[in-house]
Amino acid sequence: MKLLDLIKKLSYCIMLIVILLGYFKTQGAEKADNPNVIIINVDDLGYGDTGAYGATHVKTPAIDMLASEGRMFTDAHSASAVCSPSRFALITGQYPARIDLYEPIFLKSTLVIDTAQITIAKVMKSAGYKTAAIGKWHLGFTNDSVMDWNKELKPGPLELGFDYYFGVPILNSHPPFVYVENHHVVGLTPDDPLVYGKHAETCWFPEKFELDAIGGGRAAHALYDDRAVGTTLKEKAVNWIKKQKDKPFFLYLATTNIHHPFTPAPRFMGTSDAGRYGDFIHELDWIVSEIEKTLDEEGLTENTLLIFTSDNGGMLNQGGQDAWKKGHKMNGDLLGFKFDAWEGGHRIPFIARWPGKIQPESKTDELLCNVDLLATMAALVGYPLKDDEAIDSYNMLPALLNTNKKPIRDGMVISPSQKKNIAIRKGKWMYISAQGGGGFEASNVGEHMFGGPAAFPFTGEENSDIQNGSIKPDAPPAQLYDIIADPYEKENIYNEHPEIVRELKEQLEEVLASEKARRKQ
Repeated sequence: MKLLDLIKKLSYCIMLIVILLGYFKTQGAEKADNPNVIIINVDDLGYGDTGAYGATHVKTPAIDMLASEGRMFTDAHSASAVCSPSRFALITGQYPARIDLYEPIFLKSTLVIDTAQITIAKVMKSAGYKTAAIGKWHLGFTNDSVMDWNKELKPGPLELGFDYYFGVPILNSHPPFVYVENHHVVGLTPDDPLVYGKHAETCWFPEKFELDAIGGGRAAHALYDDRAVGTTLKEKAVNWIKKQKDKPFFLYLATTNIHHPFTPAPRFMGTSDAGRYGDFIHELDWIVSEIEKTLDEEGLTENTLLIFTSDNGGMLNQGGQDAWKKGHKMNGDLLGFKFDAWEGGHRIPFIARWPGKIQPESKTDELLCNVDLLATMAALVGYPLKDDEAIDSYNMLPALLNTNKKPIRDGMVISPSQKKNIAIRKGKWMYISAQGGGGFEASNVGEHMFGGPAAFPFTGEENSDIQNGSIKPDAPPAQLYDIIADPYEKENIYNEHPEIVRELKEQLEEVLASEKARRKQ
């Protein structure tokens, strides 16, 4: 009996070991099956800037193919109509208005993200992903009171969860016109430092500014060729993807296309019917095609979630005005432009492709915000967000996979350039807390900051508050739109619905005053 009992116990132990080995093997396989993720965050690409979203003066076959192979969102938004705050939202899952971030940051700005904060890269890295940020950063470096570009640029992207960074440190229109790799300016030598107030040896282009803000660093500046920036970033992204074989990877590719100055490689010049603005879109489409091609060649397409979106709406800058004259409407028929609380400032293209998971040729009007990408990635890799992490981010994975039974998000806060115009969306209602768009307001055609009511005679836009390029004297003090019935915001119905105005104003104040947000899914 004792021998039989011993055999039974041994058999039970062996069976338990086999079960446990099978379990751990399954868990390992599930982790290995985690999809690669690429987020292509385009700069200033408007809702109407691609063929998939209605453009006819530019050709975007690669982006259109992506849309046909995946899922298009028609009611996607950036949390801000401004570049730096929008990127803050994507990376942290938090509204930039919570930290009073409304304007873009420039040459002497330090890192605007707390290194202790959860980020989209930290989420992915926690799940074993290799992580990289390639392209435009525009969120600052270091915590030093005086920004010194000759020293180690730390903290920066690497302290926020990215294993590798290469790109344009601020943006392609403002200095320094150099590349940064990880913690250092590329090509900088101790005997020729960067010097504030010195003219930079760099080419001038229309809408390229502050060439006298910082100079020196001749070798570093020489490596920066404006017409080669798109190609350089593409090559860095492609090469990094090719090296990722043993683990899943997460790539945040932030292009400088199509932000001014419009400097496509020579072979794209003159190829569109929308001037240099459209030519820069053509180069962008080529960049997207090269990423798609690389995934195909490396056998990675089937197991890669590829998301294509923009940081905000299209801008009515000098290049944008030229394109408009040729008939190209960068934001389609939406009201306003980059920097505005109006729809044209923040409604953005958003396309997701994941073969076998996301239904091809599908389209949805699900409300989505770029601040949701962090919670969505957390759900994808099984990262349990704490109550104080990514507080404004909603898991949109069910919307990507078309498995949700009801809308996930019913509202959001939108930051324009001017704080007084901060806005809130709630269901079909859009409340803007002041008159006008809250963006650029220069009065004359040809000016870089042309926009607002003054631009209406040029653009032909219509709004009940505006006449002959000015806000009417009897216009309401703020704005309310039924965005479903009136997506182009032609009729301000603020006076007709005082109870809705009061409710939305209170909700906006409550959100900005709170330290936590309710997250669904």
